[in-house]
Amino acid sequence: MMNITPMVRNLLIINLVAFIAFSYFGSGNMFALYDFRSANFRPYQFLTHMFMHGGWGHLFSNMFSLFIFGPMLEYRWGPQRFLLFYLITGFGASVLFTAVRSYEFHQLEQDTVQYIADPTPINFRNYLEEHLTGRYNEQAVEQFRKNASDQSMVKATVQSVRNLYNDLINVPMLGASGAVFGILMAFGMLFPNTELMLLFFPFPIKAKYFVMLYGAYELYAGIQRNPGDNVAHYAHLGGMLFAFILLKVWEKDKNHFY
Repeated sequence: MMNITPMVRNLLIINLVAFIAFSYFGSGNMFALYDFRSANFRPYQFLTHMFMHGGWGHLFSNMFSLFIFGPMLEYRWGPQRFLLFYLITGFGASVLFTAVRSYEFHQLEQDTVQYIADPTPINFRNYLEEHLTGRYNEQAVEQFRKNASDQSMVKATVQSVRNLYNDLINVPMLGASGAVFGILMAFGMLFPNTELMLLFFPFPIKAKYFVMLYGAYELYAGIQRNPGDNVAHYAHLGGMLFAFILLKVWEKDKNHFY
């Protein structure tokens, strides 16, 4: 701990204490970030979500990255500016993620309304295929097709669609990943030729190439949207985007930035 800079150390402690406190002694659900359509949404979640984590693995991966890349930035900027950077990029990550998710949920909302207005077997399959690709019960869809005039079955499918809508809009986003990806972007911009030796890379790679490859992967994964992928890729991209913008603004103040 002697080699950790003060603000990085404080953030590590705060994240660890928050994780233990809400995981074992209370509920952190109201501090994660929900969509504004959800009854659980609160404005303060744009800040608090970045101190919540979904498990020990999630916490460790974020805090390990903060531990590795954060100190060099804090040495460069000082603790106050580093904290400001951390909070702004974390907030920016949630803004971009919320914007993308709002667009997706708007489509989900429209599809839900349309299905309730016209609950046919074809529309039921299309709805599930659009929003639960490969993760729904084919037999249930086939049974509905064979009994399309059964009003009890029609009502059951309408209720299942409503339940799915409520379940999806009540999935929260949490974690420090947005701020961590902002730190990663800043590291790649300020120390571009620093060689990194990564566990999943068999040879050293310069920071600038690592950041570009990681950013490209996050963009691909966000667009591709593989079934079952619950990673907030657009939050990661939001952290990187806001980090890039913030660093370009700070570049103008040579007395404090370099």
